Amino acid sequence: MTAKLQVKMGQYSDKGVKEENQDSLGFHIPENKALLETKGVACALADGISSSAEAKQASQCCVTGFLSDYFSTPDSWSVKKSGGKVLTAINTWLYGQSNQYHDSNRGLASTFCGLVIKSTTAHLFHVGDSRIYLYRNHDLEQLTTDHRILMPGEKEYLGRAMGVDYRLDIDYKSLSVEVGDLFFIATDGIHDYLSNKQIAETLSAHTGDLESLAQHFVTMASEAGSQDNLSCQLLKIENLPTQDPDEVFAQLTALPFPPELYEGVILDGYRITREIHASSTSQLYLAVDTDTGEKVVIKTPSVNFEDDPAYLERFQLEEWGGRRIDNPHVIRTIEQTRPRRFLYYIMEYIEGQTLEQLLDDHGPFDLTKVRSIASQVIIGLRAFHRLDMLHQDLKPGNIMITTEGLVKIVDFGSTKIAGIADISTPVERKELLGTKNYTAPEYLLEQSGSPQSDMFSLACIIYELLTGKLPYDAALSRASDKVSLRRLQYRPITDNNRLIPHWVDKAIRRAVQIDPEKRYEKLSELECDLNKPNPIYLKEENVPLIERNPLRFWKASSGLLLLMNLFLLYLLFG
Repeated sequence: MTAKLQVKMGQYSDKGVKEENQDSLGFHIPENKALLETKGVACALADGISSSAEAKQASQCCVTGFLSDYFSTPDSWSVKKSGGKVLTAINTWLYGQSNQYHDSNRGLASTFCGLVIKSTTAHLFHVGDSRIYLYRNHDLEQLTTDHRILMPGEKEYLGRAMGVDYRLDIDYKSLSVEVGDLFFIATDGIHDYLSNKQIAETLSAHTGDLESLAQHFVTMASEAGSQDNLSCQLLKIENLPTQDPDEVFAQLTALPFPPELYEGVILDGYRITREIHASSTSQLYLAVDTDTGEKVVIKTPSVNFEDDPAYLERFQLEEWGGRRIDNPHVIRTIEQTRPRRFLYYIMEYIEGQTLEQLLDDHGPFDLTKVRSIASQVIIGLRAFHRLDMLHQDLKPGNIMITTEGLVKIVDFGSTKIAGIADISTPVERKELLGTKNYTAPEYLLEQSGSPQSDMFSLACIIYELLTGKLPYDAALSRASDKVSLRRLQYRPITDNNRLIPHWVDKAIRRAVQIDPEKRYEKLSELECDLNKPNPIYLKEENVPLIERNPLRFWKASSGLLLLMNLFLLYLLFG
C-alpha cells in the first residue's frame, strides 16, 4: 500500500515583555493529494527587526507571502527554485516599500526561516538569526548558521535580513528525513535564553501534543529572562511516502500497450493514416480525430520496454511535461477529452521538415536564416528553462521547420523535470545523455546539467547549420573523461566557411566551451552576440595569431621552416 507524507505541527507565539508581538509564523499542509506530492508541506517563521517601526508588517509579509506563493509556483519547479524565487520577490517588495519612507527607522525588515518537507527530503531556507534545529535519536543539531556580526564592544548586529538590500543571499540546505524526526524552529527570543541541552532534554521528556510543547518552550524562555518576543514551531515526521516496487509497476502498466497500428485502424477515436517514424524506443503515427477532423500525431511506446519501469515512467513524464509547456516554438501536447484505453499520447501535427533533413537535402544555410532559426529555438528553450526543465537532447533531428518557416522543438524523451526529480521513487531513474556530437561535456562526466548544457547543444547545431560540420568534429563523441575533454580542439568556423564574420565565430566558440562556467550565462547573450558584433570580439580581431590560435601559429611556423630548409638544401646541393 502506498503511504503518503504525514506530519504533526505545533506552534506558539507571545509578545513577552514587549508591547507588540513583531513575530509571525504559520504552516500549510495541503489536503489535495497531488499538491501534497508535488509541493509537500511548509512552515515559516519570521522575526521583524525591532529597530523598524514596520517590523510586524515585514514579518507577516514574509510568512504569508511564502506560504501562499510557494504553493502557487509551477509543479515542475524544484523546491529550491520555488522557494528562492518567492523569497526574492518578497525581499524586492519589502526593500521597495522601505525606500518609499526615506527613513531608516521605518524600513520593513525581518529574519526568516522556512522549512519544506517534500517526499523524503527537508528543504531549509534561512536569512537572519532565527534558527532551525533537528532532533533525531536523542541528538539535537542546529541546521542553520546565525547571520550575526560581532562589533567592537561585544555588540552583535544582523548581517543579513529580508528587506535590507535589493540583493538577497539565502542560505539553502536539503537533507533526507526519517520517520520520527522533529524539527524545532525558534526566534532569538527563545534560543538565546535556552541552551541546546535544555532544548534537547525538553524535547526528549515531553509526551504531549506539539502545540502545548511549543507553549512550554515559550514559558521556559520567558522564565529564563527573555527580553524579546517569543515564537517557536515544531514539526514531526509521522509518515513518509513509500512505494512498493510492485505497486509502482502496476500503476505504470495500468494502461496496456496499443495493438498493432496501421492505416484505417481507429484508436480511441483517432483514425490511423500512416506511420511517420519508428525507432527502437517509440513509434509516431499520423492520425485524424474522427470528431473534429484535426490531424494529430500519436506517439506509442515500444514493446521492447514493456517490462522496464524506468522507461514507462519516462514515457508518461513526456506527456506530463509537454502539457505544461505552452509555447509556439515547442510542439504542442494535446489533452485528450475521450477515455484512453491504451498507453500513448497525442501531439499536434506539423507540416514541415527537421533541420537534419534540410541539411541533408540542401547543405549549409546562410547566416541570416541561421539567426532566425536560432532565435526561435532560444524562445522555445526559454519555455523549458522557465519551468525548471532541461531538454537534454537538442539536435537537428529534434528541431522542425514548418512550411511557413515556424521553428519548433520536438521530442521530450530526455527532458529532465526538476520538480519530479525532487520526488523519491523505487524506480531507478537513469540520466539520458542525449545524442553524441551534441551532448554537453558535463553529461559525459556524469555531472548534472544546466541551461548552459542546452546552450552547448544549440551552439553545436548553429555551427553545423553554417558549415555542415561540428565544432569538435567526431572527437567529442569519443571523449569520456576530463583528460580527453581537455584535449579537444575547437575548429574555428572560418576554417569551414570564410563568409562568417570573426565575431560570430567568437560567440559560437564561447557557447561550446568545454567548461560550462565559461559559456554564456543566458541564452539572450548568445542571441545578441550572433546578431550584433560584441565590441570585445571586434578588438580580438587585431590580436596576434599566436595569442588567438597558438596551434595554427605553430603549424604555420613549422611549415614555413620546412620550406626554408628545403630551399637551403636546394641551394647547397642543386
